[in-house]
Amino acid sequence: MLVDSHCHLDRLKAAPDQDSLEQIIAAAKTRGVDWFLCVNVRLQDFAAMREKMAAYPQVFLSAGVHPLDVEAGLSIDALTRQAADPRVVAIGETGLDYFYAPETKTAQQQCFEQQVAVATDVGKPLIIHTRDARADTLDILRNGHADKCGGVLHCFTESLEMAEAAMEMGFYISVSGIVTFRNADALRQVIKHIPKERLLVETDSPYLAPIPHRGKENQPAFVRDVAQFVADLRGDTLEELAAYTTDNFFRLFDGAAVLAGRE
Repeated sequence: MLVDSHCHLDRLKAAPDQDSLEQIIAAAKTRGVDWFLCVNVRLQDFAAMREKMAAYPQVFLSAGVHPLDVEAGLSIDALTRQAADPRVVAIGETGLDYFYAPETKTAQQQCFEQQVAVATDVGKPLIIHTRDARADTLDILRNGHADKCGGVLHCFTESLEMAEAAMEMGFYISVSGIVTFRNADALRQVIKHIPKERLLVETDSPYLAPIPHRGKENQPAFVRDVAQFVADLRGDTLEELAAYTTDNFFRLFDGAAVLAGRE
């Protein structure tokens, strides 16, 4: 059993309607992917995302504002209402991205700080996006007492030192298809050193399809390719890695564990 711990099912071009979405979820099931976390990036899109996923109890949800979407705005009241939904098991995707949007640095920081505050208030873990912002990301998490709620650094591409600092605050590290890319040697070395108790796997679909699917729209079924690559990298069997990453997912996202009957 595998979990795609971070995907954007509502953004798949291959799933414009319920029939095609059902086929994508079924295709993932045939490859041993039983659970999915569909991650929100704009509060304005949450209601439509929730409605589209309503028929799939194996799909959990998050609520939040992505750092590249801060100009869409954050209403703390709206986020708090969405966070109260039992299908919502996490806050985010939030964080900082100075690579693509350095011009919104101040707005990103404020939005991130506010979402950390909501997460600690409602007791749901954070989903963190970070790019070219290591020090500020860690500072905001520390200053916001994010160790109270924990979370995950998703689609991890940073240093081992950053991973270790995040794990000291109770965070997990999630690896995507980027680990399979030819230019990802440094990342592969980091992933070898992440304790198995702190590792998750994801697709971040529809983005970042792993080898051998480069050039295609990424889908949750491809998390098996990520998992097999990471298992080989770490000297595990696929079954071993699937077991501990699934356990990690439900330990971190305890709301998902309740919904899945795994508490």
